Amino acid sequence: MSDTTPPADAESVEDSTQAKSAPEDRATAGPLDESEANPVRPYVDLGGVKVLPREGLQLRLEVEEGSQRVVAVGLDYAGSTLQVQPFAAPRTSGLWHEIRAQITDQIAKQGGTTRESVGPFGPELLAEIPANTPGQPGSTRLARFVGVDGPRWFLRGVIAGEGAVDAEAAEQIEDLFRSVVVVRGTTPMPPRDLIPLQMPKGSGADGS
Repeated sequence: MSDTTPPADAESVEDSTQAKSAPEDRATAGPLDESEANPVRPYVDLGGVKVLPREGLQLRLEVEEGSQRVVAVGLDYAGSTLQVQPFAAPRTSGLWHEIRAQITDQIAKQGGTTRESVGPFGPELLAEIPANTPGQPGSTRLARFVGVDGPRWFLRGVIAGEGAVDAEAAEQIEDLFRSVVVVRGTTPMPPRDLIPLQMPKGSGADGS
C-alpha cells in the first residue's frame, strides 16, 4: 500500500515550491520591511525601496523605454553592481523558489548556464550568461541571482562584478543588499507586480 499514496508526496512538493525563502535573521538584519526599519536613518526614498547612503555608493535608476517607468534600482559599490527589484507577493507564501526555476529556463534559452547553491540569503543562482561583447565572440559574464521573501513582498537582487567571484567583495555587496528597505504600501497588488519605483525625493544617493 505504501507505493499507492502519491498525494502526500505531491502536496509536500507543492508546499516546498510555495514556501518563503529568507534568512532567519531577516527581520533584524535585513532586507527589512518598512515597518522594521529605523525611521530616523537618512534613507534615499525610491518609492518601493529605500537605500541607505554610504561612502562610494553610486545609484542608478533603470528606466523602461517608451513608458519611462522606473523598473529597477542599480547600485554600484566596491567593484560590484547590485540590481534590486521589489515585487508584491502573497501574505503567506513565497515567490523565490518558483522564480528561480524561471530564471534558470530563461538563461538556458539565451545559451547560458546556471548552478544553484546556498548563500547567506538562502538558495541562489550563479549564472554564466553570453555577453555578446563586440570583438570577443564566445565571451560570458557571471551574475549571482539572490532573492528574499518578506511580508507581502519579494526582493530580487542581481550581483555582478567582483561580488560574483570574490568572497571579500561578495560580503560587501551582500551587506548592501541587507540594508535595503522594502516599502510595500497598502495598495492591493497582484503577486509578481513590480512595486512602483520613483526618482529619489532627496539628494545624497552617491553617499557623499
